[in-house]
Amino acid sequence: MAPPEKLPVLVDKPTPYTFDLALLLATDANPLSIPSQPGDDRERFLAETTRDGAQALINQLLTACPVTSTPDGVHLTLPPASTPLPREKPLPAPKPPTRWERFAKKKGITAKTRDQRRNLAFDEGTQQWRPKWGYGGMNKKGEDENWLVEVDPQKEREAREKGGNVRTLGRRERKENVKRNDKAMRRNTRQAENGRKK
Repeated sequence: MAPPEKLPVLVDKPTPYTFDLALLLATDANPLSIPSQPGDDRERFLAETTRDGAQALINQLLTACPVTSTPDGVHLTLPPASTPLPREKPLPAPKPPTRWERFAKKKGITAKTRDQRRNLAFDEGTQQWRPKWGYGGMNKKGEDENWLVEVDPQKEREAREKGGNVRTLGRRERKENVKRNDKAMRRNTRQAENGRKK
């Protein structure tokens, strides 16, 4: 059995290809004369045309792009893209700043660093790192640790009127703070959504 014939590496066209190597795009401006009857002739013509385009693109990549050899293999450095691709939709309008963003800009407040965002704080009393919030958090400090609470009669009376006792005052205040923060967050998101609709 004879080996298959080698196809030519050089591709000659009346109108040369235009390339955008960053997108691996080869554009052929030559008119195509596809055989009208479907069958082997049409398939062979399309395969040859596709092969010529791929061969021209590979030739251009190997001649125009810098080639470097590394232990991982041979690498080509592609140039920046020159063909602008159209967007399906226009660019979205920038979101208006939220109430917090306006306040932070006015006061010069910046985002926290990674260490500031960590949920750990050093407890001087126990000499251990503890979470700032959550299970065993520092924000609950003093709620369960004090087994003996000195009672001020005035505070005890106020706590009973609110439906609790002096021992649970800290927990109640913390829960009220959480509710207040949630309410403020909902108000801020409503204001931001109303600002976007305008």
